[in-house]
Amino acid sequence: MDSSYNSPTTKPLFRGTQIVWYILSFLEVLLAFRFVLKLMGANPEAGFTSFIYAITWPFTAPFFAVFSKTTVQGSIFEWTTLLAMLVYWLIAIGIVRLLLMSKTVSTPEAAEKLEKQEEKHN
Repeated sequence: MDSSYNSPTTKPLFRGTQIVWYILSFLEVLLAFRFVLKLMGANPEAGFTSFIYAITWPFTAPFFAVFSKTTVQGSIFEWTTLLAMLVYWLIAIGIVRLLLMSKTVSTPEAAEKLEKQEEKHN
């Protein structure tokens, strides 16, 4: 059994990655609701719709100028929301990989991984 499994950093790293994935999942669900509500032409004055639009606005606002909205008979295909979902997913992957870089590794394991990296890049 690898000694890195018994490292005191293993459990906090695992919890950290769980937290990142939970936050991402929660945000992705909210953004998916926003996307579907816009696509279905939901009444923006309705309580639920208004709540979803308000809570997701800060997460989609940075992307508003990237694409224009596609509107067909009251339905809005909001490319912005899809872009936001992709960007936040990529950020989560980056954070998880960064967390995993602090994982304890044994010298033989590090040497093996370095060898594989060299092979891949040569």
